Amino acid sequence: MPSITQVILFTDTDGRARFREDAVPLTEGKPDAALSALMPSGGFQLRQSPVGFRSTFHCTGEPQWVFILQGQMEISLQDGSARVFKPGEHFYSADVLPPGQTFDATVHGHWSRQLGDQPLVTLFVRG
Repeated sequence: MPSITQVILFTDTDGRARFREDAVPLTEGKPDAALSALMPSGGFQLRQSPVGFRSTFHCTGEPQWVFILQGQMEISLQDGSARVFKPGEHFYSADVLPPGQTFDATVHGHWSRQLGDQPLVTLFVRG
């Protein structure tokens, strides 16, 4: 069965953000146009970040899909690892603050930045 690789940014049991990859099975549609099952969503937002943009460490407020429409987005984690996402790529951002914890910028979350000479345009779709 065909599938699409879904990169997931999540909060691990130690409270730190990590990446993992899961397969999204394409069980619907036809052989020449395979589809995933319909997934619920809670709205979407478009964002443009200028050349030079860089956030501070933060957690995702609400789990959401992030689709890169223009430019490049780097996501960096507390452990120093990073991934770069280019136009047409996506990830599921679910590194929420663990229940009952106060945000600690030395433990929790990730930071993001725009790379290259084009503004970063992203589409956020709430999960």
